[in-house]
Amino acid sequence: MNHDLKAAVLARCRSMEIPLVGVASTDRWENPPFEPWMPEEFYPQSIFPEARSVIVIGLPVHLPVLRTAPSIYYHELYRTINTLLDQYTYRLASFLNDRGYPSVFIPRDGYGGIDVLLKNPVAFFSHRHAAFLAGLGTFGVNNALITPEYGPRVRFGSILTAAPLPPDPLREEGLCTRCMECVTACPAGALDGRDYPEGLTDKAACARNSADLARRHISPCGICIQVCPVGEDRRHYGGEDSRHCRAREHVQKYGGL
Repeated sequence: MNHDLKAAVLARCRSMEIPLVGVASTDRWENPPFEPWMPEEFYPQSIFPEARSVIVIGLPVHLPVLRTAPSIYYHELYRTINTLLDQYTYRLASFLNDRGYPSVFIPRDGYGGIDVLLKNPVAFFSHRHAAFLAGLGTFGVNNALITPEYGPRVRFGSILTAAPLPPDPLREEGLCTRCMECVTACPAGALDGRDYPEGLTDKAACARNSADLARRHISPCGICIQVCPVGEDRRHYGGEDSRHCRAREHVQKYGGL
């Protein structure tokens, strides 16, 4: 295992102000931590056969903006985070390539748009499973990956690399409180209240709701990650009051349909 290279990668991430970074070895996909598990075609080594490690980075979704969702404000934040994830993971892959380790980045979504998801609701790679295997968090009832720092309010990107990097430990203790706020608040009724992976998101219902929001230019939804009580970011930003409600109402009036 190349400890010096991992230290260099972490230093590079710090220089780019990336707050969450984890590493998983590709053999973790071959030894599923729970069932049901994904088919082998979705393993990183099936996508990039040289892969021996997966580096996962996470960028936070700022809670005050998310509290206005669905809105053009959150729509633009989502797009900004996606763009940064693609740029950062590309740069990190190039950083490793320059040091002699074949590496590729995986785009943050892996599908063409909501119209695609309505017909084929699966991306070609799961960043949230990669983040779980890299020790960044645990799954919640909302099917999202929950982190101690930001709850589920994180977007992830991944780098597949031939570099044999020391993996980070899996997080053993679940972070979901099973408060069911996400189940109650979901406007599409897409969550059934069971723990993941027994309880899975109704992808068709979620996609139909997202398609409606996209037609109004205020997608994505974001409600299930907005209401989750887990995360240090809640203490950082504090609770909501009448001023926050007025701000949300103002933002929701403009910029979309």
